[in-house]
Amino acid sequence: MKFSVAVVSFVFLALKAFGQDPLPDSIAIEEPEQEVLPVDSSLIYSLFLPTDLEYIPGDDTPELLADRLGCLQKTIPLTYNTTVHGFIDFFTVRNREYTRTMQRKTDIYFPLFEKYLEKHHLPDELKYLSIIESGLNPRAISRARAVGLWQFMSGTGRYFGLHTDYYIDDRMDPDKATEAACQYLTQLHRIFGNWELALAAYNSGPGTVRKAIRRSGYKKSFWEVYPHLPRETRAYVPQFIAIIYALNYAEQHNLAEDAREVLPPYDTLHVKTYLHFETLAKLTGTCLEDLQKLNPAVLRNVLPDNSRYPVLKIPVHSKEILNGNRMVILDSASRVGRKETEMLAKNSYGDTYGREMITYKVQSGDVLGLIAERHGVGVQDLKTWNNLRTNTIYPGQRLVVWVKSGRTTVAKSNSTADPVFLSPDAKTYIVQPGDTLWDISKKVPGLTIEKIKSLNNLKSNTLQPGQKLIVG
Repeated sequence: MKFSVAVVSFVFLALKAFGQDPLPDSIAIEEPEQEVLPVDSSLIYSLFLPTDLEYIPGDDTPELLADRLGCLQKTIPLTYNTTVHGFIDFFTVRNREYTRTMQRKTDIYFPLFEKYLEKHHLPDELKYLSIIESGLNPRAISRARAVGLWQFMSGTGRYFGLHTDYYIDDRMDPDKATEAACQYLTQLHRIFGNWELALAAYNSGPGTVRKAIRRSGYKKSFWEVYPHLPRETRAYVPQFIAIIYALNYAEQHNLAEDAREVLPPYDTLHVKTYLHFETLAKLTGTCLEDLQKLNPAVLRNVLPDNSRYPVLKIPVHSKEILNGNRMVILDSASRVGRKETEMLAKNSYGDTYGREMITYKVQSGDVLGLIAERHGVGVQDLKTWNNLRTNTIYPGQRLVVWVKSGRTTVAKSNSTADPVFLSPDAKTYIVQPGDTLWDISKKVPGLTIEKIKSLNNLKSNTLQPGQKLIVG
């Protein structure tokens, strides 16, 4: 049997280290008859380098990235530039675990998004927008108090039918929030006629984008308006493009994730009375966490009497146990913690349960205390409902007020909220943040700035958000 020089050298050093003579006179080393093969360097790396390192491809050229984005592009432009490249690097190199986490969640929410996008004839690519908004977390809450998969502020949410009270926040309901997001995106695209600007407006509001368009000299594209947008909004569209790239080319970046998160198989339960989640979970052999995952819009793990959340999702195996002893289980779940929860609800600020929403237009001389007394609500309630950080209000401002059902107030004439955007047959228009007379004149054929000023007896071009203008 023949040994290579490398093997014999290894044995020699080992014996020498233990104080033994490695080469007795009787042993002769036979030279190899053939060339010793070189040691595979990858074997050395595998022996001595940490095992948790992973291969990260980093040789993608700008031309290759641009070509890949071009292959993905459908309706919404997927522009490649250095800004987009930076965010691609973020999702594929610097924050790889985030991209893997998003892959694991897509099977839960993408089919739902696709259903509503198809219903509203919207581009399929918009399903990726929720990743940028919330990281596919239905209970996400931003520092600005935007909530849910699609990050609705309370005012915008109410406009699209998403209501919040002590027990339920519709913005956390995946179905309701996705329906509202589709309506809002449709409206924004109708306003700007450009998907990239519509996305920017979804992030910062249409008034902010209009202002940026004016400052750019009335340019028509997102990248021309880009320098005039807020910093967060400038990053918004490039992030959207980059996450589409990262998820579709995960394999090319050694990011492919096979594991997938799923919701437990569920059935539905129609609820008309108070229901305590933890009791229901214990008596039906499930866990509270599964009920919470299936019903993220339920805030307190209870449903009140006559809830506007009448259909509860419940794991299939729990529904089978429930059907076997329905009366006893529901009776028990309708008693636990009921009085304590109802007391907390009555004393909470901003609770809207059992109330109806009206809008009140602030008059000259109004203060929050007077408005609150007039409607039978608290000052803190008014501030919570309208996201007010101070007591400052101004004439013409519109406040949301939740009055007790059936209560007659002096503000009842204001109970129908004006539309935020102008409809084809509208005769009035509610001024939005960032609006100018020039913007408004372009919304109605034949309308001029001079005509608006004449119809409304305006002495200057100054406008206030919430101000109502006659436009025809």
